[in-house]
Amino acid sequence: MLKLSDATIIIDAALAEARSRSFAPLAVAVLDAGGHLVAYKREDGAGIVRFDIAYGKAWGSLGMGFGTRELTERAAKNPAFITILATVSGGRMVPSPGGVLIVDAQGAVIGAVGISGDIGDNDEICAILGIEKAGFRAAPKAVA
Repeated sequence: MLKLSDATIIIDAALAEARSRSFAPLAVAVLDAGGHLVAYKREDGAGIVRFDIAYGKAWGSLGMGFGTRELTERAAKNPAFITILATVSGGRMVPSPGGVLIVDAQGAVIGAVGISGDIGDNDEICAILGIEKAGFRAAPKAVA
């Protein structure tokens, strides 16, 4: 189970990492396994659409069962499939790195983090670090 205290650790660690690397201002959304928002923060200077992108990265990861890096790779190979996904999900899936599944010690997916604000690779770095700081395993690829 993903608790608010866990989500807070994830967000604060991700934002601290972004500041230590001088990344652009970020927005971070943490969802539980059912796709419900547990916590969200947007740094000063992050654009107003950043929530939607961060949420879409996390939601898309949960919906597909793998991180948005893999979704991005699949989109490049099969753009028609991503167009269909965008339609059936109401535009909630964002195929850009920065959406990462949160996996507990037993290997169960308990949520996802979505980050937006910098380039996708940097967003993903912060998501993974935040998840690990909270004591969970980050799964940017499919969970076996």
